[in-house]
Amino acid sequence: MSDHETAQFRTSMLEENAGPGTNPTDNRTMGEIIATRFSRRGLLKGSLAVTAIAATVGQVALFTADKARAAGGSAFSFDEIEAGVDDKHHVAAGYDADVLLRWGDPLFADSPDFDPTRQSAEAQAKQFGYNNDYVGYIPIDGSAEHGLLVVNHEYTNPHLMFPGIVKVVEKDGKKKLDVAPLSKEQVDVEMAAHGGTIVEIRKQDGKWQVVRDGKLNRRITSMTEMELTGPAAGSDRLKTNADATGTKVFGTVNNCAGGVTPWGTYVMAEENIHGYFSGELPADHKEAANYKRLGIPEGAYEWAAHYDRFDLAKEPNEPNRFGWIVEVDVQDPASKPKKRTALGRFKHEGAESIVAKDGKVVFYLGDDERFDYVYKFVTAGTFNPNDRAANMNLLDEGTLHTAKFGEDGTVEWMPLVFGQGPLTAENGFTSQADVLIETRRAADLLGATKMDRPEDIQPNATNGKVYVMLTNNTKRKDDQVDAANPRAANAFGHIIEITEDGGDFAAAKGKWEVLLKCGDPSVAEVGSSFSTATTANGWFGMPDNCAVDSAGRLWVSTDGNNVKETGRTDGLWAVDTEGEARATSKLFFRVPVGAEMCGPLFAPDDQTAFVAVQHPGDGGEEWEGFGRPSYYEDLSTRWPDFKPDMPVRPSVIAITKQGGGKIAV
Repeated sequence: MSDHETAQFRTSMLEENAGPGTNPTDNRTMGEIIATRFSRRGLLKGSLAVTAIAATVGQVALFTADKARAAGGSAFSFDEIEAGVDDKHHVAAGYDADVLLRWGDPLFADSPDFDPTRQSAEAQAKQFGYNNDYVGYIPIDGSAEHGLLVVNHEYTNPHLMFPGIVKVVEKDGKKKLDVAPLSKEQVDVEMAAHGGTIVEIRKQDGKWQVVRDGKLNRRITSMTEMELTGPAAGSDRLKTNADATGTKVFGTVNNCAGGVTPWGTYVMAEENIHGYFSGELPADHKEAANYKRLGIPEGAYEWAAHYDRFDLAKEPNEPNRFGWIVEVDVQDPASKPKKRTALGRFKHEGAESIVAKDGKVVFYLGDDERFDYVYKFVTAGTFNPNDRAANMNLLDEGTLHTAKFGEDGTVEWMPLVFGQGPLTAENGFTSQADVLIETRRAADLLGATKMDRPEDIQPNATNGKVYVMLTNNTKRKDDQVDAANPRAANAFGHIIEITEDGGDFAAAKGKWEVLLKCGDPSVAEVGSSFSTATTANGWFGMPDNCAVDSAGRLWVSTDGNNVKETGRTDGLWAVDTEGEARATSKLFFRVPVGAEMCGPLFAPDDQTAFVAVQHPGDGGEEWEGFGRPSYYEDLSTRWPDFKPDMPVRPSVIAITKQGGGKIAV
C-alpha cells in the first residue's frame, strides 16, 4: 500500500485486529473444541443448540453475588439505556458522565494549552496523549477519592489529528481518504502522543478534577528511556547498533490494556507492534521466521522514514525489543520503566493480576490475534504486603504458561520452560531468552489451543472465576463449524469462564465453560446465548475490555460494532454471571459513532466508573447521518459540543451517580 493510504489502513486494520493472522500450526481451535465437547455430550441437535448451551452454562453457576443469591435476579440495578447510533455519549438515567481528560489537556503547571493547529512534540510530551485505552487507579493514602489515574495511549489517527493532510477521492466507486505523507515534525507528535499518562486526580464536591501540579504526574512516550530486564535481557537478539548491551531501549508503542499490580505499579501491554516497522530482511535472516509469526513488518506507520531503528534493513533486532509487558514505578517519576521479559513477547492485550493462595502473583495475558493463545504468568517469589520494595522485581522471575482447553471442559496450563518438552535446541531454542522472544512459536510447539482473538482476561477475587474476552474471528472456516459453534465467520465473539482447580489461581489445571456467545439473539443463525431476560438493547458483540467491581460483578466493553449492521455503537454492558440471571446483559453507557469503548475501571468504593473513549467520529462512512469518511476538518466543524477548529478528541470519562452512591446499586 502507498503511504497515502496509511491512515485509512490503520483504522481498518484495528477494526478486527491489527494483524494478518499468522499462526501456521494445526493446533486445535477453540471453536473445534467447543463443538466437540458439546456434541459428544449429545446436547446439541439442530434448533436446540442455543438453548442447550444456555442450560449447560446455567447448571454449573455458583451463587456468589449476595444480591443475586438473595433475590435470584440481577446483581445490577439501573434503568437500561437504548442502543443506537448518534454523535453523543449516553449513560443510564440518574448518572452523570463527565469528561475528565481529553487528548491535549495540560498535565503539568508549565504545560501549554492545546492548539491543534500548532502541535509539537515538545507540547504533546506535556499533554494528555492520544487514543486512551487502559485506565487504572492507584489510591493515594488508601483513598477512593484521591489517587493516580494511569492511562495507556495505544495508537494515533493522523487523519483525525492533523489539519490539511487529507483529501477525499473516489476509488472503486467509493469515497476514500488520500492522506499526505507525514512530516518528521508530525511523526514526532505521533511518537509523543503514544505511551502512557500518570496523573493525580481528586474528587471534590462529587466531581473528579485533575491536579495539574501533582508531583507524581508523568508522561511516558515512544522516546522514554527504558530498561529490558529478566531472562531475555542482554540476549544478542536484543542488541542493536545503538545498544550493545541489549538492555536499553527507547519507548513503548501500541499500549492496549494493562493492569495495576498488588504493590501499586502500573503495567502497560505492548500489542500490535508490527505496524511500526518497515523495510525488509533477507529471507534467510535468522529473525525472518520470528518476525513473520508476528506479521512484521507491516509499515502502517511512517516512523522508519525518519528513524532508522524502525527500518529492519538498518536495525534488524529492534522489533525484538517490543511486544513486552512494561512496568512503571508511579511513585518515582524519574525511574526508568522496565520491560519485563519473563512475561513473554507477543501482542499483549493486557496484564491483570491477582494474589494466589500461596502468595505468588498470577498475571493473565491474552495474545490479541486470530488463532493465538491465552497465557498466565506465575511469579517465583511471593507478594509482601508490608514491604513494597521487596516486590519491585517479582516480575523478573517466574513461569509463563499457555492454555490448552480440553473437550471435557478442563484447561491445562503448560509451562514455557527451556529444556522441557519440545523447547530444546533441536527446535532452535538455545536458552530461556529464545523461548520468551519467540513465545508464540514455543506455544505452537506445546499444542496450545488456537483462540478467537484473546483480549482482556480478568480474574475475579469474589467468586474465584477468570473471564476471558474473545473478540471475534471472521477467518474461521466452514470445516471448523458444527451445531455447537455455528458461525463460520465468528463476527461477534464470546466469553469463556475459567475455574482454577481448588480455587487456586496458580493451579496447573482447571475447568472452563462458555459464559456467553455474543451477537443478536433475535437472529437464529447467529447462535448467541444471552439469557431470555436480555432485551434488544442488552445484547452485544465483540467483547474487548472488562472489569470486575468490588462486588464481583462483571462489566464488558466492546470494540468493533459496525453501526450499519448492528444499529448500535460500542458501549459498556453489565453482565450477570451468577444464579438465575446468569448470561443476562444490560446496556449502561454507549459511545459516540465511530468510537471504541475502552477501560473500564471502577474506583475502590464503586462510586465511580472510569471509561475511555477512543477515536470518536472516525469511520463517518458507516453512519447514514454523515455518509463519508471523516477527517480533521469535518469533525472540527460539524460535530456538536466542540469549539470551532477543535477536532473531536479521545477522552477519559468519569461516571458517577447523581447524589452519590455506588454504581448500579
